[in-house]
Amino acid sequence: MKKIMLLLGGARSGKSHFAQEYARQNAQKVLFVATATAGDEDMLHRIEQHKKSRPATWTTLEAPDHLAKEIQETFSDEDLVIIDCITLLINNIFSRYNENQFENIPDSILEDQVISEIGELISCLNEVPASFVLVSNEVGLGIVPDNRMSRLYRDLLGRANQMLAQKADEVYLMVAGIPLRAKSSKNNPIS
Repeated sequence: MKKIMLLLGGARSGKSHFAQEYARQNAQKVLFVATATAGDEDMLHRIEQHKKSRPATWTTLEAPDHLAKEIQETFSDEDLVIIDCITLLINNIFSRYNENQFENIPDSILEDQVISEIGELISCLNEVPASFVLVSNEVGLGIVPDNRMSRLYRDLLGRANQMLAQKADEVYLMVAGIPLRAKSSKNNPIS
């Protein structure tokens, strides 16, 4: 039975590990969609470590943007698609602009791009017959950022997470490697 699961949490909260263990236990064929790009040596090292943690039998798709299109073009007969992560997907939209451009770009331009990307992903979730595990950071639990870019990033990632949580059958908040169920297909907080 097809299921859509959203995993939220802070950095190093166990989101990716939980997603991979879930896939190992519940799927024969897995498509792993990686959104990270190696902008520096540290990130390159992190990406390599991530690759080593995944079974060689899984198909990996590196897709920093236009996720829905990339998934639909790559998908064959996988049981489960892991998208790791939405956080970097939104970051990649912001990274299209240099610092000087960013100062002059209206919030609505970035908001439209994020909403479009997530809207296309939701359509993909409807069309692709596999189950999905979506990984994203919860960045709204800290202090209010001191600059426009960080505040807008926090706000738009929060909006993307809300859109995906509405679509998801199950939502978990990861805390120190422990999954806390925030939503199950059996409960709907709004009745």
